[in-house]
Amino acid sequence: MKSVIFFYLMNNKRDKIQSAAPLHSDYWKEKNLVDYKGGPFSDFSGGCITFACESFESARDLVNEDPFVVSNCLEKYWLKEWVSNIN
Repeated sequence: MKSVIFFYLMNNKRDKIQSAAPLHSDYWKEKNLVDYKGGPFSDFSGGCITFACESFESARDLVNEDPFVVSNCLEKYWLKEWVSNIN
């Protein structure tokens, strides 16, 4: 399993963001991913999600189907493989 981080910054399309936010939250909760942790930044300018996945490609597929990505709510986002030092 690979650990990945999905780090994203929101754009200024508030109406789209408000519509997509519940779908985004439900989307990730319904996946029941191993080692999932996620949430928004305290100023709601973006968020971060970490999870384990079989491959980086499957992680990319998950991110590409995220309602925030599909609805074009993000200014920028990054998906990176993460090497955790926590055992």
